[in-house]
Amino acid sequence: MERAFTKMHGLGNDFVVVDARDVPFALDDAAAMRIADRRLGVGCDQVIVIEPAADPGADAFMRIRNADGGEVAACGNATRCVAAKLMAERGTDTAMIETRAGLLPARHADRGADGAERVEVDMGPARVDWREIPLARELDTLHLDVASGPLSDGVGVSMGNPHAVFFVADAEAVDLATHGPILEHDPLFPERANISAAQIEAAATIRLRVWERGVGITQACGTGACAAFVAARRRGLVEERATVRLDGGNLELTWRTDGHVLMTGPVSESFTGTLNGQLVAA
Repeated sequence: MERAFTKMHGLGNDFVVVDARDVPFALDDAAAMRIADRRLGVGCDQVIVIEPAADPGADAFMRIRNADGGEVAACGNATRCVAAKLMAERGTDTAMIETRAGLLPARHADRGADGAERVEVDMGPARVDWREIPLARELDTLHLDVASGPLSDGVGVSMGNPHAVFFVADAEAVDLATHGPILEHDPLFPERANISAAQIEAAATIRLRVWERGVGITQACGTGACAAFVAARRRGLVEERATVRLDGGNLELTWRTDGHVLMTGPVSESFTGTLNGQLVAA
């Protein structure tokens, strides 16, 4: 029942990565929660399982479970980590990751000033129709009719998972631990939502803090950064390229004319280990 794993992170958004391409890995909600527990398990924001791809154009399928055990369709930082792992394994500069949100192409970008490997991922098209996010009823997604405390007049975006972005004067001052879960579970969001407090610092810089559904406040959220950038572009608040400053560091974003969002940032491998049978038993 033991399984090898790799602990990886993108800007502190951390993952337990299990390679199940050769030997299947049965993982249910409870087992994912045990692994993700920071006191009794390994500890992570998401458990990632690499599986054989169904699409012939993909190198692997990436399955994602949040710390609460629930499966989700997209995770930008995890996509960069898995892509880096596959590229290193095959000695290539590109990778194609299959997810429930679609095929996500990735490539080596460069190395940062600290020498960290950086990977660019095409996160696919941003979806802004109320049915695609989804919302419980028809609304103008540029002005969501939902609020909690200082978070109001939000923007809805789907990056394969639902996001609500709220622009504020000071992102640091927002009590996200209080208002994040209230908005995450608002009836407007039938699949719950990731909640972001975004502060426009300059025409090409956004300060962002994110409450992730099923996880809580994280050091970084890749799809949250994409959603905040798209929301800011839709409101005319930033330029065509921007840096999103998260608690764990910076991501660089571009929204192409075809609607696809490109995200570039660092990836890191922390350590490897073995999950024991008590953790992984489904």
